Amino acid sequence: MATLLYRLGKTAYRRWPVFIAAWLLALIGFGTLASAVSKPMADTFSIPGIPSLKAQDTQKELFPGTANAEDQAAVNLVVSAPQGHTLKEAKYSNAVNQLLADLKDAPQMPKTPLVNPVQASQAQYKAAVDGAMKQGTPRAAAEANAKALLPLSADGRVGTVTWTFDAPSVADVKPATQDDVLARMDKARASGLITEVNGSGMQAMPETGGKSELLGVGVAAIVLVITFGSLVAAGLPIISAFVGVGMGMLGIQLATAFTTIGTTTPTLATMIGLAVGIDYTLFILSRYRTELHDTDDREEAIGRAVGTAGSAVVFAGLTVLIALSALFVVGIPFLTSMGLAAAGTVFFAVLVALTLLPAVLGLLKSKAFGGRVRKQQVHRDEDGKVVNNGVRWARGIGKAPIAVAALVVVVLGGLAVPVKDLHLALPTDSTAAESTTQRKASDLITDAFGAGREAPLLLVVDGRGIEDAKARPAAYGQVVQWAAKQGDVANAQIIGLNQQGTGAQVLITPKSGSDDQATLDLLQNLRDGESTIERQTGTQVGTTGITAIQTDVSDRLTQALPLYLAVVIGLAFILLMLVFRSVLVPLTATLGFLLSILATLGATVLVFQEGHLGLVEGQPIVSFMPIILIGVVFGLAMDYQVFLVTRMREAYVHGASAREAVVDGFRHSARVVSAAAAIMISVFAAFMLQSNSLIQSMGFALAAAVFFDAFVIRMVLIPAVMYLMGDKAWWLPKWLDRILPNVDVEGESLARLQAGTPKHATDAEPPEDEDESTPARHHADDDDEELTRV
Repeated sequence: MATLLYRLGKTAYRRWPVFIAAWLLALIGFGTLASAVSKPMADTFSIPGIPSLKAQDTQKELFPGTANAEDQAAVNLVVSAPQGHTLKEAKYSNAVNQLLADLKDAPQMPKTPLVNPVQASQAQYKAAVDGAMKQGTPRAAAEANAKALLPLSADGRVGTVTWTFDAPSVADVKPATQDDVLARMDKARASGLITEVNGSGMQAMPETGGKSELLGVGVAAIVLVITFGSLVAAGLPIISAFVGVGMGMLGIQLATAFTTIGTTTPTLATMIGLAVGIDYTLFILSRYRTELHDTDDREEAIGRAVGTAGSAVVFAGLTVLIALSALFVVGIPFLTSMGLAAAGTVFFAVLVALTLLPAVLGLLKSKAFGGRVRKQQVHRDEDGKVVNNGVRWARGIGKAPIAVAALVVVVLGGLAVPVKDLHLALPTDSTAAESTTQRKASDLITDAFGAGREAPLLLVVDGRGIEDAKARPAAYGQVVQWAAKQGDVANAQIIGLNQQGTGAQVLITPKSGSDDQATLDLLQNLRDGESTIERQTGTQVGTTGITAIQTDVSDRLTQALPLYLAVVIGLAFILLMLVFRSVLVPLTATLGFLLSILATLGATVLVFQEGHLGLVEGQPIVSFMPIILIGVVFGLAMDYQVFLVTRMREAYVHGASAREAVVDGFRHSARVVSAAAAIMISVFAAFMLQSNSLIQSMGFALAAAVFFDAFVIRMVLIPAVMYLMGDKAWWLPKWLDRILPNVDVEGESLARLQAGTPKHATDAEPPEDEDESTPARHHADDDDEELTRV
């Protein structure tokens, strides 16, 4: 591999116009195609085969024409009079009527007219009570059931108007439609009417660009300037990252023509693409600068850099690709699309680092390290080796490796304790940011009607197994009575019978919200008792509705986590064995990762679920966050492992002792790994500025995980463990050594290929960062100091 990448790097440098033109054509072509066929994005959290969807299939059989709950573009318009007033007052009633008249002309509105909740409540109440009493329901029960579903609050202050957009699914609702509705609501507020809106048809679209990305990139730029001491060199990783992310975003837009892509998918892909895009270019550019001190032939230098550091980039990228693509094995469509989209962006980041960067360096030639802003001072020991902060750090850990390792385990273990209280749920309007209209509408509904109004459960009762048609109504009534007796039920009533009388729909309104544990317990109790009520009534019962569907998705995500973790760790363990030719090094790398993930989840529970530090209001953690976190961070953690420990292995196989190899690895790699981790943290942490709670929690968790893994695990625990293991760290059974192919990440084949090759110059002027009065071997040491100072 090293030889192949070596030749690729030289070719890209030599024929830079061709490679740059190819990338420009790719961007233009992808952009043109994506703009022509792309469709809107939408969040659809459904999984084939879950109990709620099976019940929904039964509902469709009994009630033909029923739409999928997860696809309906439902809208809840909430209108409210100010405190001390009611919607029955002429001023506010007229304002509501005017708003509904305005909304009638909005795009994608249904043909059915919208009705003022005051008039709707009066008509609905009378019809519901009369209909129930005709079926034999006592007046008191009929009135209670009617009041439970009225669109007007008991005090007359808050009302709801619901409709479904004229669109096949949520994904087909146009952003312009949502904007039009919001604009007409703003007009209505001028009369003093309070109006907010939520529902799947008005789901908020999170930011995919703006201040979050710019802030992260700005911090990354500062880190790169400090790392290289050159303005031009600092800009190259950022440009490369933007090209990779651009290709990834265009690929996601193109994919919307063939499948449903979630609204948070581009943001996740942008997070990862920016971070790895900058890091991978940083690694190769750093090695290129080092190689320039061994040869004046820039083409040869970039060939060596791509052949050595590029090999490490390929394997580091492969670990990320494996971790993200492995989301496919859990069988969850929306999660698969998120993983594959992010993996595609990482693939482009690797490709850019291997091909576009050498081409740009071919264009810049001696100006690649122009715009110098600082110089480094080099310190050496008695053997002439560079002594930098990386060396000092490694030697400090080596003085008490047992104590250091124990301290890391205790600290991270303590942070992991809150994981026991982890509460997972999917995002809802009630967990949106307080500043959004979705959250405001949810709060108004909760205050006026109770939290359960937005968390209904639907029992589908199949009576086809009851041969006596006259006995079916009694059976349905028995199911209602059974459901009403469950804990946390505010109301249970039949809301529909099919024409044949073979099926019924029972609406259950909980007392608690959709993300409350009491509602989750209610759903579980209903399902636990299904078999009993089925035997007693001769019916078949299933629970569905959007609340049940989201709960089932959360449960499936939790169940899929062990399988996903096993697949990712298993494949990556094999890959790391190929890289390190060791069993214990991949094992310690993996165990360290697990410790950092547990600590990250614990910290996320403290900050986002329990609301400590006051950053956000406490709320459940998004169900798929742990899987995404594991997928992303495992790949990044192995990046740092590869870039740091391969230099240790390189020193060890060339005769250094196990202890010296650890120090040498930090001498050459500590600075660049620290810079890479700092960039990752800044990019991820910047996304905490967004208003979407999912994006905030993902940004925090990813930033915390990188900090724990890079600076605590890789920079503290791993060297301590490597000291303790000594030569045994590089043990590999002979039979396994014979089976495993030699991938040559250290570039030993290049050393043999270049043996005896003299230095020669291809550029008329020397590199701007060289001092021609210093011997070449001192240049290498100077550069090591510049690249590895922590």
